[in-house]
Amino acid sequence: MRNRLSASVSSDTERQTSNEFYMLNDVVRSLSWSNVTLTVEDRSTKQPRDLISRVNGRVQAGEILALMGPSGSGKTTLLNILAGRNKSSHGTAAVNDASIQASVYKKLTSFVEQEDALVGSLTVRETLEFAARLALPRSVLKAEKGTRVQNLIDSFGLKKQADTLIGTPIRKGISGGQKRRVSVASQLITAPKILFLDEPTSGLDSVASFEVISLLKKYAQQHQLIVVASIHQPSAATFQLFDKLLLLSQGQTCYFGAVSGVAPYFARLGMPVPDLMNPSEHILDLTNTDFDSEDEEGGTASQRLVTIQSAWKEQGNSDDVGTPILEKSDVFPDVQGLGLAHDLGIPVTLLQRLYLKSYRDIVTYWIRVAMYMGLAVMMGTVWLQLSTIQKDIQSFVNALFFGSAFLSFMAVAYVPAFLEDRAIFVKERANGLYGPLSFVVSNFFIGLPFLFLISILFATVTYWLISFRPDATAFFVHVMWLFLDLVAAESLVVLVSSLFPNFIIALALVAFANGLWMSVGGFLVPTGSLNVFWRYVFHYIDYQAYVFRGMMVNEFDGRTYRCAGNVVTGCSCAYESELSGQCKIDGKAVLQYYDYPTGQLGKTVGIMIGIIVVYRVLGYLALYFRK
Repeated sequence: MRNRLSASVSSDTERQTSNEFYMLNDVVRSLSWSNVTLTVEDRSTKQPRDLISRVNGRVQAGEILALMGPSGSGKTTLLNILAGRNKSSHGTAAVNDASIQASVYKKLTSFVEQEDALVGSLTVRETLEFAARLALPRSVLKAEKGTRVQNLIDSFGLKKQADTLIGTPIRKGISGGQKRRVSVASQLITAPKILFLDEPTSGLDSVASFEVISLLKKYAQQHQLIVVASIHQPSAATFQLFDKLLLLSQGQTCYFGAVSGVAPYFARLGMPVPDLMNPSEHILDLTNTDFDSEDEEGGTASQRLVTIQSAWKEQGNSDDVGTPILEKSDVFPDVQGLGLAHDLGIPVTLLQRLYLKSYRDIVTYWIRVAMYMGLAVMMGTVWLQLSTIQKDIQSFVNALFFGSAFLSFMAVAYVPAFLEDRAIFVKERANGLYGPLSFVVSNFFIGLPFLFLISILFATVTYWLISFRPDATAFFVHVMWLFLDLVAAESLVVLVSSLFPNFIIALALVAFANGLWMSVGGFLVPTGSLNVFWRYVFHYIDYQAYVFRGMMVNEFDGRTYRCAGNVVTGCSCAYESELSGQCKIDGKAVLQYYDYPTGQLGKTVGIMIGIIVVYRVLGYLALYFRK
């Protein structure tokens, strides 16, 4: 069955055409490391503790190495060290037995994360095309990029799924195993010579796991690729696909060598693999000390582990370990690099990808459009056809506050979409594709047309149903304030979610911030009556306060309202103005009550733009320093 499955999922890999010459690794013959050690301070004892201790290893071109060990053994830590992602370790790593510069090494390698950080609203082909545009330099022609994409689709058995969406929580897409194959293929677009994978079978069943590893093995053999993968507990069939095994426990080597030599080695230690038992399961049981109970011979798991580690130290100096490291080498001058983070083409590519995501994924903006339209209809019918009479003045004020405040508050719906985009950015940044500036710029500009659409639709419904000031100029000024309100609210979401990239925490903090802005904005408590602390610390940086002020001036400046009563029976005007003798209220009198001056439209808009810029810059800094 396994053979039939392998033949089925990888039938396309048999056709290695002449167009795939760039995939062939003809420069890296080996990857080796010696005495790799990572020491940290133990949080409880405050003493130095080795997460990785004097680990050696060597992998040849065309081989696939498994890093295995119990939970907490250090396999992911070692993988990050070998991939150049952890700079605080000691020891040496070499390519072709020579140390090389980190910048050159990064061009030779690629890394596949444990989690599939894919854009669910893109197809398989589009995912690989965008990966090519982001990763490959401009010297690679468009036709060649397309050829690489098609070759990878063929090689990883994805021809039938090429035009199928990856899948979102709402729209079904490809399977988990196919997603993992797409993740691997997207990292092979640059034709790396060394590929690192963190738990490539995590979350997959045994069939899908076998499928992924068998394709990796076939690809590694065909293109002489070096593959290093951390893996937890593979099935027996999957385990046999690996060429070599590096077994770790508590940061120390328990075995390194050919997978075929695992059973004989542990048999010599008096710990043979039982009949009909998965060898990988057996050796994980031997090296696991989480359940430190006595074994059949009366020894504890800790004692057994010490025996295994000591035995390896005594006889672990095989031909595969401890190769000499030569002087720094410059033998890779023509290695093709990744896309440059400062390349102006990167933000454009990100914009195009985000546009497709925003257009197709209803969670990003379309659900928000529906929410805002529902709010608009509700507002328009609750505050239906207000009149220019004294008793409706407060209703006009309430409608302006409610609309601006809740429009801002409902921006919390953007939190999950931004966190998804951020997860993709973190993965692509770690692989050296682009930096936070490109991400922040593209994220900002992609939201503007959608937010403007929401502003127009919301205002079109509410403005005329409520009977705000019947003037075209006033209407578009009203739309402008709604738009600035939404842009500022979304910028706040970006800042908070960049600082605290956790859905629950970000959601709670954004909601709290909106509640704070509502409280100190000048409606619930007039600005002049605010406590000194709240006024000077928060009111003047409250973007909702400036939106509310701008909307109030736009509505009441130049508009008059009838007082209660009439000139004959006597007038009762709630707001005193020069028009009180005519039984009218000048709208400016309402603005004076709230201490809102007129004629400061440009200044207020400038402050709003400044707040938006500050939010975005702080968001950029949070992404820049939080790696």
